[in-house]
Amino acid sequence: MVAPDPSRVRFDGPWTHRDVHANGIRFHVAEMGPQDADTPTVLMLHGFGEFWWTWRNQLRAFANAGIRAIAVDLRGYGDTDKPPRGYDGWTLAGDAAGLVRALGLRDVILVGHAEGGLVCWATANLHPRQVRAIAVISSPHPMSVKRSAMQDRHQRAALTRALLPFQIPWLPERRLTKDNGAYAAQLLRDRGGAAWVRSEEFAEVAANARMAVQIPGAVHCALEYHRWAFRSQFRPDGRRFFTSMKTPLKIPVLQIHGASDPFILAGALYRDKTWAPNRELHMVYGVGHFVHEEAPQLVSAKLIEFVKLHAGPGTDWSDG
Repeated sequence: MVAPDPSRVRFDGPWTHRDVHANGIRFHVAEMGPQDADTPTVLMLHGFGEFWWTWRNQLRAFANAGIRAIAVDLRGYGDTDKPPRGYDGWTLAGDAAGLVRALGLRDVILVGHAEGGLVCWATANLHPRQVRAIAVISSPHPMSVKRSAMQDRHQRAALTRALLPFQIPWLPERRLTKDNGAYAAQLLRDRGGAAWVRSEEFAEVAANARMAVQIPGAVHCALEYHRWAFRSQFRPDGRRFFTSMKTPLKIPVLQIHGASDPFILAGALYRDKTWAPNRELHMVYGVGHFVHEEAPQLVSAKLIEFVKLHAGPGTDWSDG
């Protein structure tokens, strides 16, 4: 089988595709919405095994609400460059902050799912001038995840099942790409809500995930995120990273979480007030890990409300 060309992820639609150079590499982004300088901008960061297309519903919704929205293929994913290094929290935060500057923006509201949420938390701590507010989906604060894994056996078991098998060299890459990426689709089934997995849309989501994981280099890069998250617990750079995360955020934080998420359990969320005093938590019942895809209208409405509330003074929403 011929491996997919990375440009295959540049799906046609109402969005515009372009390349942005930041933090030493080239990023592929898809964007919609007004381009004037006074329009608030949302930068959306996907999670493990996905790419910019996971935000297709939110791109349309934000643009219809008069908000500029940009969905990025993170480092190593989709049609973004795939360097051999840089999958640690420090560099990923630098990627997001670098994208803000490269886009000619002073600051943005960051929206992230799962690992993309980790990048939101890290960027807000390490590069606060570039971040006005953050909205995280299925992504508790990294300190909350760490403490939950230590104190809650159920969360520890869920993370161990997810992260430990990926620490072995090369075998996970082979497993994820075997049979045209069948295991990538299985991970979606395992973590998604039952109704979504049975829906007609899920077949398209699974097919695109299978295609994207077979792009040369993508699966190794994706696994490097998981490998750093696990190994950083035992390394000096990881301890420094978590120390830097202990400063409570002063900016507004919206958390959206699926009550049926089997990967990140709800217990971790309730610790987040320590690290995000201005946190608003919204639980969505009947959905799993991929809340923004399983309940797109509800999530888009909450995000738009959050952005309009925290866009800053002088923004005119009369047409939105």
